[in-house]
Amino acid sequence: MRSSDSVDRRGLWTAVAAFVLWGLMPLYWHLLKVVPSLQIVLHRVIWGALLVAAWLFFKYGRGWLRETLSLPGAAWMLALSGALIAFNWGLYIWAVNAGHVVETSLGYFINPLLNVLIGVLLLRERLNAVQWTSVAIAGAGVLWLTFNYGSFPWIALALACSFGLYGLVRRQLGVGPVRGLGVESMYMLPVALALLAWTAGTPQGGGLFAWGVPVAALLVLAGALTALPLIGFAFAVRRIPFTLIGLLQYIAPTLQLLCGVFFFGEPFGTDRAIGFGFIWVALAIFAGDGLLRARRRAVAPVA
Repeated sequence: MRSSDSVDRRGLWTAVAAFVLWGLMPLYWHLLKVVPSLQIVLHRVIWGALLVAAWLFFKYGRGWLRETLSLPGAAWMLALSGALIAFNWGLYIWAVNAGHVVETSLGYFINPLLNVLIGVLLLRERLNAVQWTSVAIAGAGVLWLTFNYGSFPWIALALACSFGLYGLVRRQLGVGPVRGLGVESMYMLPVALALLAWTAGTPQGGGLFAWGVPVAALLVLAGALTALPLIGFAFAVRRIPFTLIGLLQYIAPTLQLLCGVFFFGEPFGTDRAIGFGFIWVALAIFAGDGLLRARRRAVAPVA
């Protein structure tokens, strides 16, 4: 059984970098607000798939896809994880460009708690008393936000569940992060190309340069911004406890919240401030406990 005291530093900092990049993503999608949400998702899938496939071909040769799919369970598990992340992308981009950035941040505040529950109930990870206290405080904050939001937060809950299940599937499969994303992308690529062709003659369609060269460049770059944090997340989720992944994920929604309030001008009243305050206190407790334990291990005498 893996204890949450055992932390791989590379996994830890890779997770932090991935969550910071995800947290700032609303600013990037805002630059593409002239493009219909479906087109953003399709281009995101296509360019991300081409980028990852090119890297894998360069590093491993033509056989990388066959070798990866030959692993037990890889074919169906990566098809499932690909479907989960495609759903998550589509809903997230639509929500950001429809003015629901704060609700998307709520979804990613709920998601870490879901990961903690998955880690404890399904993966048999352990929390100490202080960590359980921090989880309880964070849970109280999420419940406060949910019941004081003003309407049923279906966007938030759908985002939390889809990404939580994605992380669980990728953790259970012994496939490298880049190879896994490559296979997921290969599953999504034909569907994305077919939808792009089908929508070409509709008001929601258009070619790569339909919105100008600068927007075309941003659509292509979206592929890289899609691949990098997902690769980092898949790398980290196999190296540090799932409970720690769950609490580190609060970095992304905190940044999303700040983007929603200070950049997009979405409302943030007293009720929301109370809920988010609970969550930030919980994070401070969890982080302080981790630092204290690390310091004790550093000064402990060697037997």
